[in-house]
Amino acid sequence: MTYPPAAGERIDMTGVREQVDAVLEEFLASKAREAAECGHPPEVVPVVRDFLAAGGKRIRPVLCVVGWHAAGGRGERHAILRVAASLELFVTFALIHDDIMDDSATRRSRPTVHRLLAKRYADHRRPERMGADAALLAGNLALIWSRELLHSAGLDADRARAVHAVDDTLQAEVMFGQYRDLLGGDRFDEDVEAALAIVRYKTAGGTVQRPLQLGAAVAGAGPDLANVFTALGLPLGEAFQLRDDLLGVFGRPDSTGKPNLDDLREGKRTVLLALALRRADAEQQATLRALVGRADLDEGDARRIRVVLETTGARRGVEDMITARYRRALRVLDEAAFAPAPDAALRELALAATAREV
Repeated sequence: MTYPPAAGERIDMTGVREQVDAVLEEFLASKAREAAECGHPPEVVPVVRDFLAAGGKRIRPVLCVVGWHAAGGRGERHAILRVAASLELFVTFALIHDDIMDDSATRRSRPTVHRLLAKRYADHRRPERMGADAALLAGNLALIWSRELLHSAGLDADRARAVHAVDDTLQAEVMFGQYRDLLGGDRFDEDVEAALAIVRYKTAGGTVQRPLQLGAAVAGAGPDLANVFTALGLPLGEAFQLRDDLLGVFGRPDSTGKPNLDDLREGKRTVLLALALRRADAEQQATLRALVGRADLDEGDARRIRVVLETTGARRGVEDMITARYRRALRVLDEAAFAPAPDAALRELALAATAREV
């Protein structure tokens, strides 16, 4: 299809995902060849490639390309596709490390990278530690490669500076958000605002706001559009994570690809749990404090927690927060008056991010 789409056409988001995947596959194939030539351990590149192939909605790369369209991007697609693909490698790095920190067993319905590598090194004197260390380094390579893709996008000097500035901000925000999440792991309280701050930095900016701004920067857009994408991206990114937190407790593992006990066993500091604790009576608070964060929590315990989340209205409250943020994003789109194709794509992505089935 033409870039930008002609009047009446829509952005082919399935096609964008396929094009981004093709960039990633070609790039990682070159890394596999380089590793073989150097005699590096042969499993490292396949671990990253298999992680990418296992799934993922590619929402950040798609938003990056849609942001490029919204900013009037046109012509040759080499640069925007490489910038978009770099986002997926950064996400790969972040998720591999996140799974190590949480000691998660599965991701995308498969064993996590550190568990896979621990199994590979089962004969090692400390296989679990070896798996975590190896996964840490594989994740670091994904981060390095994300930067390499960005540097190889072929942008002129001004656009390259703008793109790298947004990407630097994105990466720093996600790391600080992760740090906030780490610090909050031992504080199970009713501070909804603190839980929202973790959402804002760990997820909202890096999922929607910054990918849109990256695409706009590739197209050469200025600060006015970046501000619009902040007004649009933060509420949508927050809604995306709020929905993810609901899925983490009420979701079906066969649909989400993750167990629905992990967040409760970890005692993950979510808006959902903070809101429940704030609204709970003494008996309900006692139930939450006794069960949330227990490593041996079973499905029966989880059902008791879910009852509290329902009866306190916390689940409904989070749904209301998602709806409010979705409506705020629609108001921004109404005022922005983008061209029909990117406007339709942004509205579709907004709905997809906030209305995923529990």
